[in-house]
Amino acid sequence: MDFSLWTCAGRGHETYAPEEVELAERLRVDTAAGEAWRCLRCGDFVIGEPRGRGRADDAPEVPRGRLLRDRYIMRLLAVERVGRAVVLVLLAAGVMKLRGSQEKWKEAWERELPLLQPLADQLGWNPDHSKLVHWLEKAFTLSSTTLTWLIVALLAYAAIQVVEAVGLWRVARWGEYFAVIATSIFLPLEIYELTEKVTILRVGALLVNLAAIVWLLWSKRLFGLHGGARAYYAEHHSESLMTVERAAAEANA
Repeated sequence: MDFSLWTCAGRGHETYAPEEVELAERLRVDTAAGEAWRCLRCGDFVIGEPRGRGRADDAPEVPRGRLLRDRYIMRLLAVERVGRAVVLVLLAAGVMKLRGSQEKWKEAWERELPLLQPLADQLGWNPDHSKLVHWLEKAFTLSSTTLTWLIVALLAYAAIQVVEAVGLWRVARWGEYFAVIATSIFLPLEIYELTEKVTILRVGALLVNLAAIVWLLWSKRLFGLHGGARAYYAEHHSESLMTVERAAAEANA
């Protein structure tokens, strides 16, 4: 998949006319339909006026190639974090509703649970051995203060997921560090949950987090790995089409 062409198809080409004559000549051609400027993202020549003009130093830093692919991966991770945040907020809302009327919900639960038994028998599900049922029954006995702290913890965890999502979506350097640190902190909890019971959802969540941590550490060169921040920014700069063409123009000067 050519992420550059895909992005240009959705957002339009990123053309730029530098003031430096030699560099402009490398990015511009004359055609029967008029002048055409080279897209800084996909490299194709686009007929018409350039989207921007100015000094080469002021040209936008347009991600392309592998860097653009990495941006899509980070935004997929950001969407996954938003999904987690939504689930956590819904859980917090449920606990908040429970906190206001525990006795009422407990009576309704005890009244309705026996009615589910015929369906449970057909499905081969035993409510007496269900951790979800045990968790709900335990929740009815928790104090209002404990439930309040549980709500605070759920909302705090949701806030962490949102901050991660914002940093990853914006492809910010601080977001990459925050995502690695925050995700690593909760790994022991996810591993502990697997020691209690192995489920597809828990295994999948753990694998996604492990893959995200390893990928961010290596591809984004965090904490000095793989050359560190200097190599990271040098790679971004060298991948820029404007930088490549400027180097070629200076070599031919």
